[in-house]
This record gives sequence, C-alpha cells and structure tokens, in this order.
Amino acid sequence: MVFTTYIFVFYFLPLVLAGYYALPPSTTWRNAWLLVTSYIFYGWWNPWFILLMLGITTINYLCSLLIARPDATARQRRWSLTAAVVLSLGTLCFFKYFGFFQVNLNHVLTLFGTNDTRMLDIVLPIGISFYTLHALSYVVDVYRGTTHVARFTDFACYIALFPQSVAGPIIRYNTVAHDLRTRSHTPSRFASGVTLFILGFTKKVLLANPLGSVADAAFGAHSPDTAAAWFGVLAYALQIYFDFCGYSDMAVGLGRMFGFEFMKNFDAPYQAESITDFWHRWHISLSTFLRDYLYIPLGGNRCTPARNYANIAVVMLLGGLWHGANWTFIVWGAWHGALLISERLAGRKPLYQRLPRPLRIACTFILVLCSWVWFRAESLPDALSYFHAMFGCAGKSDANILLAAQLYGPDKLAVLAVAMILLFVRRQAHEWSETLTWPKVLLLSPTFAFVLLVMFSQASIPFLYFRF
Repeated sequence: MVFTTYIFVFYFLPLVLAGYYALPPSTTWRNAWLLVTSYIFYGWWNPWFILLMLGITTINYLCSLLIARPDATARQRRWSLTAAVVLSLGTLCFFKYFGFFQVNLNHVLTLFGTNDTRMLDIVLPIGISFYTLHALSYVVDVYRGTTHVARFTDFACYIALFPQSVAGPIIRYNTVAHDLRTRSHTPSRFASGVTLFILGFTKKVLLANPLGSVADAAFGAHSPDTAAAWFGVLAYALQIYFDFCGYSDMAVGLGRMFGFEFMKNFDAPYQAESITDFWHRWHISLSTFLRDYLYIPLGGNRCTPARNYANIAVVMLLGGLWHGANWTFIVWGAWHGALLISERLAGRKPLYQRLPRPLRIACTFILVLCSWVWFRAESLPDALSYFHAMFGCAGKSDANILLAAQLYGPDKLAVLAVAMILLFVRRQAHEWSETLTWPKVLLLSPTFAFVLLVMFSQASIPFLYFRF
C-alpha cells in the first residue's frame, strides 16, 4: 500500500486512527492494534511477506533474550549476537543480492567458456533493507547494554510500524522505547502530524512525480544533447529529494498522529557546502546508522590516517551496495567515499573551501549531481554514456527535438522552478509544521484538496526508496 493512494487516504488511515483512539488509553491495546494494522498494510502487496517480517522479528527477539540472560557468559552473548547478524543479513543478502551474484557468476563462467548457471527469479520483499536494519540495531543495542529487552508485542510493533517499515527513516529502538511503553496524545501534536503529512504528500504528488517523468525521458533517451543531459540529472536530483524527503515527512507526521516522535531525516541537503556536510544533511538516519554500527566499530578516526581512509571507503561502498544490487550503486558509494577521503585529507574541507559560500554550495551540488548519474543509470555503460552526453561527447540525434518537447514544456519548467526555490527556503517542513495556526489551515486545506485531485489524475507511482 502506498501513502499517496485513495485506499490509504480515504479508507486505511481513517479506520486505523478511529480504531486506535476508540481503544482504551493503554499502550498494550494500542500497540497490538498498530501491529495488526501494520501487518495488513505491509501484506497488501503480498501476504506471504508478513511471514518473512515475522520471522526476522522472532529470530532477533529470541537472540536478544539470550543476550540479556543474567547467567549468560560472554561467549554465549557473542554467539547470540553473531546468530542474529548472520541470519538477518543472510536473509537480506539472499533476497536482495542472490540474483546479482548469479548474473556476475554467469559472466565469469562465460569468460572461461563454461555454461551459464540456471537463473532463479527471486522477488525482493518491499522494505526488507529497512526493517532488517531496525531489528539488527535493537539486538546490537541490547548487546551493548544501551537498551532494555522489550516485550515481544512492543518489539514486533516497532519493526512493523507502518509509517516507517517499508522506506524508513531508520528508527532505532531506544529512540522510541519510551513511546512504546507510554506516550501522550495532544491535539497540538496530532495537528502538527497532519500538517507534516500534508506537506510530504504535496512534495510527492506535485513535485517528485512530475520531475520523475522528466528524469525518465532524459535517462531513457538514446543520445541526449548536453543541455538535455544536465536538465535530466537535475530533474532526478530534485525528484529523489522530494520523493524521499516527502515520504520521510509523511512518516514522521503519521508517527505524531499516533504519539510517536521520529527523527528528522533531511536537513536541506542541497545547501551543503561540502560532501561531508552533505552527509550530515542527507538521509540522516542512514548516515548515523552507518557511523554508529559500522564506521565506529571498524575504528572510526581513532586509528592511523590510512586505516581511517580505509574505514570511510568500506562504509561508503557498503552503503552504496545497501541501496541496490548493481555495480552502479557500488560506484556511487565509491564516488562519495573518494570525495569524503579527499576532504578528510584536506582537514574535512573541500578544495574549493576558499570560495564564497554560494560557490561552495554550487560546487558541492555539481559533485552530487554527477553522483546521481551512477545512482539512476541502469548499468555502468549507461552511466558512462550519460556522462559523455553531459560533457558534450555524445553525437547529435534528431530525437533531441522530441526530447526537448518532453523536457522543456511550460508545466515541467514551472515545477522545476518551484522545486529549486523550495530547496533554498530557510524554514523547512519540520519547523513550519510545529504549530498550526488559522492562516496555515486556510492555506493547507485547499492545497490538500488540490493535491488529492492531482493524485487521482496520476498513475500510482511508488516511492523510489521502496525498491531499496
């Protein structure tokens, strides 16, 4: 089920809210209600996926019980943690990377003149990357002693909670542990959640979806000219931001409606003055997860410079691979890793540090734009071909006339202009939604009505991060 569909807006969400607030004000009853309805939400695509989520939930919960046993030895605790990591990541790797492994194995076998292996068609369960990280972060925190062992229903609710189960943000258990046990519900926080949900809904429907058609046209063109190539990657940069930021806003808003407070996942990332600054602002829940559960355990910066650079490279490569089973994501991670290492060599400052702030932002934005080519392209040859077009190395094509009509229509230019303006607005959705006033109500009500009308005219377009 997708947030931006009539089924969710007019049926699922109102019924879940009505049932939730009709129950006694006990987290036991309300968490059970959220658990059941979240499984319905998740199983809407494929009911069998519920069993997979339940399996990962149960395995990690049992391992946490073994870790937290008062009489458990250090060896038993380590083995329990290892079992949770191996079983969870093994399941994730099978569903997400087995096909990638098969394809590359067949390439190698072909080089040596051997017959290909039989390809297995494996369906990737939606959101498995996110809820697997949720489960693992809980087990690791229990092992570290930074969180307590939860009741099973609370832990299962945390894993399945429908606002954030399929595309984040990556919420750690200890940040919502208190809310799972006892949480307050106030009209002001509920109104703030509704406001943030509407703002995220608007970003997705009015900005991300139209920009996505522009990006698809540019990246799908056989030989775009230089202007079209740059316009296309700019559209994709805006699409992925407003798509994922919009989803995160909706997730946080929905959480507030049910008494939860999730972390802010984006902080004006395209206003970053360096790549290091960019990763402090982009997908904050993932970057902090990688820092705390991978980078620091590897040694972080408490080691020799060479080891520190190796740690950065490993983290970014794995971060790229986490996004998808394709060499393009690995190169995307390597691209950002190389840029971060170069800034670390210069004292965490980019080579263009002495430029005025607007130019530092522009230089960082161009580097990020180039990285999105790797992220969006279907393959490495496609990415290289697109770079050729961006830098004026592609041949001219008569199809560029048709492509120009797809890219530069007045409606597309208007959407892109609005999106660019919003990138540099100082007050973001999180801050704007903190309080709801009558002027805001008068602005939001017709806006949401208009967005709903537009939603009915669009095909159902899933969020980009559903595939990750």
